[in-house]
Amino acid sequence: MLTKPISPLFGYIAEFDTPEELIAASRKVRDAGYKKVDAFTPFPVEGLSDAIGFRDKYIPTLMLCGAIIGSIWGLSVQVFGLGWSYPLNIGGRPIWSWPNFIPITFEATVLTCAFTGVIMMFALNGLPQFYHPVFDVPNFDRASTDKFFLLIEAKDAKFDPIATREFMDGLGSERVSEIQSEL
Repeated sequence: MLTKPISPLFGYIAEFDTPEELIAASRKVRDAGYKKVDAFTPFPVEGLSDAIGFRDKYIPTLMLCGAIIGSIWGLSVQVFGLGWSYPLNIGGRPIWSWPNFIPITFEATVLTCAFTGVIMMFALNGLPQFYHPVFDVPNFDRASTDKFFLLIEAKDAKFDPIATREFMDGLGSERVSEIQSEL
């Protein structure tokens, strides 16, 4: 007889009724030292990212790099095209006149910065993600209507199955569920 092996533990998720309860619990989780934490809400909750300790440290730097690359790209295309490859002397103006290159350089900077931000947002968020273990949690479909969820992943360095479960039970949530990950 074949039996399905027991899936490893992905983490614990707590269900709350109000955003205030979620923020209070998130602060307790952060103060307890958990780092691999995520929250699921039906609408944006002000202060939640600070409460779970989320820091957006990569996107601004990546967008700055994209803007610098875009400005260099925009300027170099114009300098090569209008100043080197096909110079036109119109009205006695200098061929390498930098004020002529400002509008397109600015537009190339903004365009590559915006594209970098969108592409990196998708990449760093792991999107598109068609399946996540929290989708199997009972009542999780209400995360898009009226419930608030707080997840502590088993990948966290401080995670202990028994101690973390007891800690989550003490947060004042409506229910704490165990999440099994797919093998």
